[in-house]
Amino acid sequence: MSSILETSEVSKIYQMGSTTVAALDEVSVAVEEGEFVAIQGTSGSGKSTLLNLLGGLDRPTTGEVLYMGAALTPFTKKEMARYRRRAVGMIFQNFNLIPTMSAAENVNLALAFGGVRGPERNARAQELLEKVGLGDRLTHRPSELSGGEQQRVAIARALANNPRVLLADEPTGNLDSTRAHELLGLLRDMVGRERLTVIMVTHDHELASGFANRIIFMKDGKVIEQF
Repeated sequence: MSSILETSEVSKIYQMGSTTVAALDEVSVAVEEGEFVAIQGTSGSGKSTLLNLLGGLDRPTTGEVLYMGAALTPFTKKEMARYRRRAVGMIFQNFNLIPTMSAAENVNLALAFGGVRGPERNARAQELLEKVGLGDRLTHRPSELSGGEQQRVAIARALANNPRVLLADEPTGNLDSTRAHELLGLLRDMVGRERLTVIMVTHDHELASGFANRIIFMKDGKVIEQF
């Protein structure tokens, strides 16, 4: 099998005044389609920086990020925006939902950005929310939903344009352990049922070992171990 997403000797260097900080140091990782991979490491190990490069939110200083074997480096801003919209979906610890919009409207907005037309948008938003177990919460605003439900809306929104890869940055950070297990169980089902590929940054080793196929450990901007 060929990798769906990989990095080849990727480094990311930030200039902090007169000091240079290497957030990533020649990191090479490869993720297969339909894999659930967890990235672990202490704060400052480079795991979120790596996720941002995989998601096209930032570009490496040196090295290459490859999607389906093609390097992202030559992409124009427009092509990179299309990659972020179509190839990868992202969810974060803080849900990032629009508080004045209902669950369906939050998903609808992502579909609009993806070019889906009105009537089809409404049907697809409902279908996505039903898929994550929120078919009875379509009209609820974020303030009327629990943390676990808000994160499910965020997943539905991230899946709006049928990405092949879901990138998750501490997705259970604001959830209690019961909701965290439910959420990762949902993602695990999607990996098995729909060949979705999930790459998740988490500090929780129990969750990582319970749900991921593979764990990548990082320290000081390097991959030190993976199994």
